[in-house]
Amino acid sequence: MFVLPNNNSLPLDELQLYSKEKLDLGLEVFLRDNLLQASFQPIFDFNTAKVLGFEGLAPIELIRAARVSSTVVEGEYLGRHLVLESFAKQGLEGKIFLNVSLDVLLQSEAKTGETLKYLAEFGLSPSDVVIKLSRSESGADVGLLTQACAHYRGMGFQLAICNLNQGFSGLSLWSEVKPEYVQLDKDFIDGIHHDKVKLEIARSIYEVASQSNAKVIADGVNNSLDLMAIRDLGVDLGQGSCLAEAAVTPVQILPEAVIKSLLRVEAPRENVLQTRATVSKLLRYVTPVSPSDTNEEVFRLFEQNPDLHAVPVVQATKPLGLISRGAMIDSYARPYRRELFGDKSCVTMMDDASIIVDHNTTVQDLTDLILRSDPRHLSAGFIVSNADAYLGMGNGHDLLRLISNLQINAARYANPLTLLPGNTPICEQIDLLIQSGTSFVTCYFDLDNFKPFNDVYGFQKGDEVIQLTARLISKACGMFDFVGHIGGDDFIVLFQSADWEQRCYDFLDEVSNAFPQVYDEEDRLRGGIEAEDRKGVKHFYPILTISIASVKVSPGMFPSHHEVSEACISAKKYSKKFTGNSMFIERRLPFIVSSKQQSEQVH
Repeated sequence: MFVLPNNNSLPLDELQLYSKEKLDLGLEVFLRDNLLQASFQPIFDFNTAKVLGFEGLAPIELIRAARVSSTVVEGEYLGRHLVLESFAKQGLEGKIFLNVSLDVLLQSEAKTGETLKYLAEFGLSPSDVVIKLSRSESGADVGLLTQACAHYRGMGFQLAICNLNQGFSGLSLWSEVKPEYVQLDKDFIDGIHHDKVKLEIARSIYEVASQSNAKVIADGVNNSLDLMAIRDLGVDLGQGSCLAEAAVTPVQILPEAVIKSLLRVEAPRENVLQTRATVSKLLRYVTPVSPSDTNEEVFRLFEQNPDLHAVPVVQATKPLGLISRGAMIDSYARPYRRELFGDKSCVTMMDDASIIVDHNTTVQDLTDLILRSDPRHLSAGFIVSNADAYLGMGNGHDLLRLISNLQINAARYANPLTLLPGNTPICEQIDLLIQSGTSFVTCYFDLDNFKPFNDVYGFQKGDEVIQLTARLISKACGMFDFVGHIGGDDFIVLFQSADWEQRCYDFLDEVSNAFPQVYDEEDRLRGGIEAEDRKGVKHFYPILTISIASVKVSPGMFPSHHEVSEACISAKKYSKKFTGNSMFIERRLPFIVSSKQQSEQVH
């Protein structure tokens, strides 16, 4: 009896004796005895810490057997069948990413409509499936591949591409296909936290993906440092052993430690107030209609209320969607639409893709959501809920007005020279991090010898140095790191990046190259300037440097920004004892504790 190989122990010449008929016979036995099983690797959304979907992996035994018996096409179709069958039987939620070989896609024996047949067999829809186009060994023609991809998209599938490390061919396919998902392959991800080249490649891919409205999936996220590095780039999706291993029955929940590291407080660079305002400020109650109401009744409602721009449809207390005035009038303007649909349920005119947000959603998050969505949502408005129960509506006009007011208020607290958040937003952000139980590192940046430089070179040159410092600090920070300007030559950064220490050292390297360039050639050559001190005595002051004082803040260590500030001032005194560009990391035992900790220590 033919036995399907599950390892490489057989000699190659013996493996090559397998024919398609023998493969079919062997697979029949394995399938009958349920010995071939697909596995699934979860793909997680870092914003929600929940599963987006699963990459379906055909059994490795099947792949090996198909290759050595020259039945790659048949083997791949059987693999798809196994993946979809198991996905459906387990009732896995989210999307299934189905691997499709580019080489198989263009084979003459490839079967048209076979995947759709499998979906119908297992009660799945093309909208559940993302076709993941995998590597081409033969360097297939991009034009033919584009046609094949258009065929899949025409059937309702979304597309994902990977293997961008193949260079021009992968990038050419990307530009032609315009996939919904782009995979950052494990070659780019492994060790990205300490590899600047990989980091810049990943950053470039992410930026191009953002411009083309594609989502980036990081593959091979195998340790927490790499996870934090890609998260700081802005990548929202990922898979790998650090998150969850591939398995026949996959886990659907992230490890608690990973969830804790992901759910960091996003640090606004310009507008702290906007991130704290919620959509409850935009709430207006609009009497909803129910699915039992007809389109004609809703139309009369619009006629009787000229200022009504949209009507929410609510079943019991659950919001279903919106009917916008413009969409209904546009529909009724078409021949026979009113006659055909007037007596039907109003859900036939409802936009079931309407934006529904919780009342605690921040204005910043709502703005980001609307910007990523269809422009119609800005005019139609959005539904506000509480625990999935209808509360009311908000509209785009009120949202824009609130954002404008928040920006005006925020500008009052921004430093006018650098436009970075000033003292009030800094204190608010520290308190927000403390209240959320987030670990972070407070770094105090202070220029050395700045006053004599300002005296000799003038205020304009001094302002240029301050602005240069602000740019270099901002450049060194990740998306979750908050940069503030206390005033003068003092800055503060609230780091959540796991590699904060390396970021600081990289910044000091940049400063050591940049600061000498602001001096005249003569002063640069002699390494500094002569200037009078406060008593009128002349001294030689070396070229500008910067001192960093770092204080690690753990949950429960400090009750508020006041105590964090005191700790930073203490650390700053030590940092100024070092000459040159330097960083002092506070490693002494915390000398300020919360009232809760004091109580515990007493007892």
